[in-house]
Amino acid sequence: MEVKLWNDKRERELLESYADLYAIIKATEKLERAYVRDLVSAADYEAECLKLISQFNSLSSSLAGAVTVPRFVQAYRLDCPAALNRLLQSGVPATVELRAASSSSTPAAASASAAAIAHCVQTFITAMDAVKLNMLANDQVRPLLQDVATSMARLGPLLPPDFEGKVKVNEWLGKLHKMGAADELTEQQARQLNFDLDSAYSAFLAALPAAGL
Repeated sequence: MEVKLWNDKRERELLESYADLYAIIKATEKLERAYVRDLVSAADYEAECLKLISQFNSLSSSLAGAVTVPRFVQAYRLDCPAALNRLLQSGVPATVELRAASSSSTPAAASASAAAIAHCVQTFITAMDAVKLNMLANDQVRPLLQDVATSMARLGPLLPPDFEGKVKVNEWLGKLHKMGAADELTEQQARQLNFDLDSAYSAFLAALPAAGL
């Protein structure tokens, strides 16, 4: 006898999203344990962790109206404390936290620095995801880029005024300021914006150790 797990396409997509969320949480838990046991290099850990955090944020946002992560974890009896700390509490890889702590004179300063970095990471990821999802209207793109610019500004001396990421984002804000609210980026412009955001994000991550973080 065949057992149907869903009644329509919407229910099927929801269950598939649950499966993806389950997999991301379990993968993050394994990655955290591997890093603690020195089974993965810091560079590989950070790259993979950033990818998982990005996937988690995108997926959890889309599931916001269906289930909360704590309720999901309880319902499926997930024992993943390290993953929940990384995904829900920290929002950045442990390597970023360590760099923030080593460069700060007090625990409070280290916490504030890590929080600012985490917020900047999130604004970059949100903006890049929006472009990939073809959210290309000016009134959709510009607020997201403004968030990226603001989050970088809050990092103060860590990122100088001529920092590549700041320059590129500000250039795009200047272009969008001249457009109407409903005007949309062309396919070529969207492709260039996606490239520039990806380059700016990579430069941002690379600037952290160079700045002593």
